[in-house]
Amino acid sequence: MMSKNYWTTVATLVIAAGVQWVSVPAYAATEQGAQRQEARETKQTGRQDAREEKAECKAGDDQSRAECRQDKRDTKQESRDTARDIKY
Repeated sequence: MMSKNYWTTVATLVIAAGVQWVSVPAYAATEQGAQRQEARETKQTGRQDAREEKAECKAGDDQSRAECRQDKRDTKQESRDTARDIKY
């Protein structure tokens, strides 16, 4: 028969190994979550910048509405590219 101390030691080792396996993904998820949040904030700022740019463009009468829309699209795409660079 195996002694009680043997089973206690085995159980302790299993628990310790399990904690190590869980800790690494949790840390990685936290770092990745922070990157995703930063990317979201970048995209949101880009959306707001694009709205402001379009409003200024429409008020200025220097460009057609189609050109203003394209400027807004370009601004949003730039912010998406920046956010993608942050995430990956």
